[in-house]
Amino acid sequence: MGAWLACVACQDLSGFTTAGDSYEGAVVQGGFVRSGVTESARACITLDANHFEDAPGAIWTNDGLFQGVSMRPIPQIWHDPLSTFNFGEGRLKNLLYVATASETFADGKADDVFVVVSLMHWGHVDVRLLRGAPGHPQDGGASPLSTNLFAIFTLSRQKGPCSY
Repeated sequence: MGAWLACVACQDLSGFTTAGDSYEGAVVQGGFVRSGVTESARACITLDANHFEDAPGAIWTNDGLFQGVSMRPIPQIWHDPLSTFNFGEGRLKNLLYVATASETFADGKADDVFVVVSLMHWGHVDVRLLRGAPGHPQDGGASPLSTNLFAIFTLSRQKGPCSY
């Protein structure tokens, strides 16, 4: 715990580098904060704190939606106040990336998904996946809800690489 307190004081995020290990965990169970993934969904990521701005790591999910897909930074964000966004308590740093799905969604597209990585004070990582929004009836009908993706995963560090 002392190492993480030191990390908080100096904002040294190098302790989040996985270097052959990974972060893995389950989706948050509340249906009101989950769309497009099942209750049994799990995610796994690798991180390289020395490359948050160019090659931060990769993401996997046990449902095959992501299979070792690189998380891609948006270069312009690092020169914009959006790079400092913060929400909620306990976050050292929030990072915004994009990853292209390995599989297609119900609408037949394998689109880009926003990946919000939150490095938490006590060493775990939260990951949010966001894609699209349900259609609005006012716009001529609702698109299938299954094309919308919103999922929150709480990940803990584990020895070794992602297993799926």
